[in-house]
Amino acid sequence: QVQLVESGGGLVQAGGSLRLSCAASGGTFSNYNMGWFRQAPGKEREFVAAITWSVRLTNYADSVKGRFTISRDNAKNTVYLQMNTLKPEDTAVYLCAADNSGRLYLRTSEHQYAYWGQGTQVTVSS
Repeated sequence: QVQLVESGGGLVQAGGSLRLSCAASGGTFSNYNMGWFRQAPGKEREFVAAITWSVRLTNYADSVKGRFTISRDNAKNTVYLQMNTLKPEDTAVYLCAADNSGRLYLRTSEHQYAYWGQGTQVTVSS
């Protein structure tokens, strides 16, 4: 059973930065496409960023493009989300997810991911 644990969330002022981490255990992390999603109160879960298990292709939601960067360290079984120039509308619970299909796809739908972490809260004050 794959377990994902996010960390790095917190309270930050608008314009600030945070780096989220997601540590994986119980599976072969280097074979998983990974994604970050977020969910704000009263809103649906939305795609933020994704990275493939090989070649490390990346994809971003338009709302974060140019501000957020997804990366991974397979030696540490960890995926990261560097968030810069944060805005109040970035406030949400951020969740990481793993796709163990083995295919080199940049998954953008939550239904395409098999495993999820519990999430970490990010709050951006104005």
